[in-house]
Amino acid sequence: MKKYLKKLIAPIFVSSIFLISMSSAGYAETTVPAEVGFIFNTLLFLICGFLVMFMAAGFAMLESGMVTSKSVSVICAKNIGLFSIAGIMFWMFGYNVAYGIPEGGYIGKFIPWSDSSSLTKSYSDGSDWYFQMVFCATTCSIVSGTLAERIKLWPFFLFAAILTGFLYPFVMGWQWGGGWLAAAGFSDFAGSTLVHSTGGAAALAGAMLLGPRLGRFSKKGEATPVKPFAASSIPLVTIGVFILWLGWFGFNGGSQLAMGTGDDAIAVSKIFINTNLAACGGVIAAAIITRLGFGKTDVVQMLNGAIGGLVAITAEPLMPSPLAAILIGAVGGIIVVYGTKFLFAMKIDDVVGAIPAHLFAGIWGTLAVPITNSAANFGTQLLGVIAINGTVFVISLIIWAIMKNTMGIRLSKEAETKGTDVTETGVIAYAIRD
Repeated sequence: MKKYLKKLIAPIFVSSIFLISMSSAGYAETTVPAEVGFIFNTLLFLICGFLVMFMAAGFAMLESGMVTSKSVSVICAKNIGLFSIAGIMFWMFGYNVAYGIPEGGYIGKFIPWSDSSSLTKSYSDGSDWYFQMVFCATTCSIVSGTLAERIKLWPFFLFAAILTGFLYPFVMGWQWGGGWLAAAGFSDFAGSTLVHSTGGAAALAGAMLLGPRLGRFSKKGEATPVKPFAASSIPLVTIGVFILWLGWFGFNGGSQLAMGTGDDAIAVSKIFINTNLAACGGVIAAAIITRLGFGKTDVVQMLNGAIGGLVAITAEPLMPSPLAAILIGAVGGIIVVYGTKFLFAMKIDDVVGAIPAHLFAGIWGTLAVPITNSAANFGTQLLGVIAINGTVFVISLIIWAIMKNTMGIRLSKEAETKGTDVTETGVIAYAIRD
């Protein structure tokens, strides 16, 4: 026993000295070798990256549960297809369109990404590419659910290629690539606008040109203006939202972009707390609003309220106090509820509620940054919101219109009535039909 104790004494002593030195330094700067910092920073990207990748499963579950039972297989095909397309297109063009941009510029280079990792850098190039790629795929996932049950599969895949290879990287580079919005002082920590509003704006353009599902909205004079479509599985939607909630810790936490110092570790921890509290605020606000305003506690709005809260805090998850994070998320949840009603009034059919949760809540979160971050300016935030959302919406509208008038984007009435599982994949998800 004494022999083993002697072997343990030296490592324990060295570890204690290291911890004391870290404590006395107050975590102000790293006390570890540069290579160790490189490893920790790279691990942050990789670990948070696979959490964000897991969000692809969350979107697939959420969308599969929200559509009717005759369209579930196509949702699965769309989600695994768009993720694969995003991976290839972001490697071929997307990364360098965003990060090959000149300082203060507008667009980068149309060349494939290549690894130039070196220990002189703060982290591995490959870990950064992977982390940014899963953000790109997330943007495209937002579009998928909105247009469900009436869009053709392959035109959607073509739009996914354009969005992930060119359009998203184009506007993303304006801020994260050091472009003109970064030079102007625009602030969007993890992408309330750059990711979520971008996806929401592209989805809105598509939904407007595609039109609603057959029978979704009543004719003028009918008692019920919006006809309910039975979701295939609310438990599946709930699982999907919890997966997204989990993945968001990688989304926001990884956007600290470093874990090589004690200060970074503290920051990531605070980001996790605020991200969680904002989601909680969104859920509770949606529950209260639907109960008081409409007489029922709407579980779908509660689930989307979580997403609205998460989207809202994404623009600035580090600076708010815990109470401020709850309130920011709560406003996001309220926006989801009334944003959904607004879309109904405009007869825009958003199957999963992605436009209120991502576009509308994303705008709120970005404009709210100056409330807790004194370095941000409301005017610059508004400029960024208008520039990014306006650009994405207009370009998406043009792309969808060209596709509509050439290859066609909408299924025939007969195909839509039979169900997209039958007409697009030939794979029936559920034996019982609606």
